[in-house]
Amino acid sequence: MLFRSILLSSFIGVLFASCGAENKSEDKTMPQSPEAKKQAFEITTHGDTRVDDYYWMKLSDEQKEAETPDAQTQDVLDYLNSENSYREEVMGHLKPFQDSLFNEIVGRIKQTDESVPTKVNGYWYYNRYEEGLEYPFYCRKEGSLENKEEVMLDGPAMAEGHSYFAIGGNSVSPNNAMTAYGVDVVSRRVYTIYFKDLNTGEMLPDVIEGTTGGATWAEDNQTLFYSKMDPVTLRSFQIWKHKLGTAQAKDVLVYQEDDETFNCFVYKTKSKKYIVVGSNQTMSSEYRVVDAMNPDGEFKIIQARERGLEYGIDHFQDHFYIVTNYEAKNFRLMKTPLDKTSKENWKEVIAHRDDVLLEGIDIFKDYLVVEERKEGLSQIRIKPWKGEEYYMEFQDPSYMAYTSGNPEFDTEILRYGYTSLTTPNSTYDFNMKTQEKTLLKQQEVIGNFSPDDYVSERLYATATDGTKVPISLVYKKGTKRDSKNPLLLYGYGSYGATMDAYFSSVRLSLLDRGFVYAIAHIRGGQEMGRSWYEDGKLLNKKNTFTDFIDCGEFLIKEKLTSKEHLYAMGGSAGGLLMGAIVNMRPDLWNGIVAGVPFVDVVTTMLDESIPLTTGEFDEWGNPKDSIYYHYILSYSPYDQVKAQDYPNMLITTGYWDSQVQYWEPAKWVAKLRAMKTDKNLLLMYCNMETGHGGASGRFERLRETAMEYAFLLELEGIKK
Repeated sequence: MLFRSILLSSFIGVLFASCGAENKSEDKTMPQSPEAKKQAFEITTHGDTRVDDYYWMKLSDEQKEAETPDAQTQDVLDYLNSENSYREEVMGHLKPFQDSLFNEIVGRIKQTDESVPTKVNGYWYYNRYEEGLEYPFYCRKEGSLENKEEVMLDGPAMAEGHSYFAIGGNSVSPNNAMTAYGVDVVSRRVYTIYFKDLNTGEMLPDVIEGTTGGATWAEDNQTLFYSKMDPVTLRSFQIWKHKLGTAQAKDVLVYQEDDETFNCFVYKTKSKKYIVVGSNQTMSSEYRVVDAMNPDGEFKIIQARERGLEYGIDHFQDHFYIVTNYEAKNFRLMKTPLDKTSKENWKEVIAHRDDVLLEGIDIFKDYLVVEERKEGLSQIRIKPWKGEEYYMEFQDPSYMAYTSGNPEFDTEILRYGYTSLTTPNSTYDFNMKTQEKTLLKQQEVIGNFSPDDYVSERLYATATDGTKVPISLVYKKGTKRDSKNPLLLYGYGSYGATMDAYFSSVRLSLLDRGFVYAIAHIRGGQEMGRSWYEDGKLLNKKNTFTDFIDCGEFLIKEKLTSKEHLYAMGGSAGGLLMGAIVNMRPDLWNGIVAGVPFVDVVTTMLDESIPLTTGEFDEWGNPKDSIYYHYILSYSPYDQVKAQDYPNMLITTGYWDSQVQYWEPAKWVAKLRAMKTDKNLLLMYCNMETGHGGASGRFERLRETAMEYAFLLELEGIKK
């Protein structure tokens, strides 16, 4: 391979505010931006050669974890640190404002707080926070909430000495005597499982490394199943069986997923009758079960995998209940006898509907609860096994409703959550017989907050091809339709993930300063049904980007904002969205915030050693196929950077990110610096201690949010 080194020099003298925002900060000369060296690296695919000048920024895990960095690692660290230093210097005058925003955001949070207790197997389980502490206590009480509290896991103490700390899974044995929990102190989402005797408080010698964090107990209280990750690709590819009191080396492999496009997982049915091993990818799934009372038995396949056949299973009495897309694009509900589980035996319980997406079910002794989505909004359907069915009623124009914490089988009470752009997250108990609901808890917002001070709307933009795209928005009451309004448009649009309208006390710091906040429910999500997802993936992916652009232009036409005051934000695959829209329509936005952005799409999808790659061929396409290669290349943000003006941009990443590796945004920033023709801001923040989700503490992660808000507000000339 040929390398050549070219020194890139650039000097930017600019205003912080630009692109016509009316209230600009004072003129001043900016510090010199970082100079990323170029080393030409040629990548030839299907006869097409791309030259990547910043490929050298990619490090292996071994290089990152080495005690003494090699020359390449040091170059990468120097560059990332120089970007951080540059951002700090450019935004240095905003530090007091940023700190004020952070304190304001944290000040709305009730610091001494606890979750609504959930009853499981005779115990009430909950998490609670104490004032000033970043991590929760994991607690329970036996029998009654009036009884003595038992702290199972002391999060604050366990997190001491770690710059990052996360507990993944806290699984109590059927006899309530033991708990198994996973710990990640690197932020790679690779967990080590530990065991604690809840009667004595002693830790067991059993330690299981390299897992996804969760553990599933068999009913014998001695056997657990867990999923293990490939150390390189971080694909969950094996299910192991562990017996208490034995070393991990003696664990038994019960299932291995050899297809690199699949991931596997394990759980127990709500009936507690079966251990279930699932394996799925974007277009296919497969499940196998074993009696939870006989964990050493042989797993039985429910229905062998078929390309395009997706299904999920649960158990009730003498049937498995199956949510599936079998001859049903928007999914339907089937059931099948326990001893005849292949699809030719499936009988329909709820039929397919063209205008309703069946999202999931929850089974109770006397009720079937169905989660559906119609016209982009979630619905909860109560279907007694005997009697009349009905739908629960919700009032807001745009909202999020979901079933939550229902481990008990023999009950008439459904626990559900509800939130909207103006309604703080609320937890209810709903009596499915009487249809009476009881508010158990609503997120408390400290200060003078009132939902009546804010207005939410649901609008529809018309996309380029005539498709109606929903937009949910919220603003402070009294805000008028005015082209001078600053407006932040958020989007994601991938993996069929639905971006429901939810409340955020953090967001109030923008709304109270005059911002309108909007969510574009663009194709690639699943808001409007399965077709909405399929029309925004693979060779239809560009619909996601044009939908978002069309939403921005619609909001301008509605006089809710203007190009000079329109901002966009997205993270991960939403960061890809940000990268695409600034290449396609850089003139439409005054500022962009791209979090952990997936922007080097072609190169990443060609590298099967990178985590997540093989499992996402059905989302983006496999560029080893020339059709997909050229289509992905045509929108890949890193590859499509060109010599043109770009808006003000703030890009964030994490050095230990396992989902979108740090080098993607780092390379993107370097290339943008070399090619863009404007004098607008280009800033990068790389958290050197965390990964995809940012900081792990409940407050610390908000410092990054305060930085992003300070960036946006300064562009609007809002200084307090």
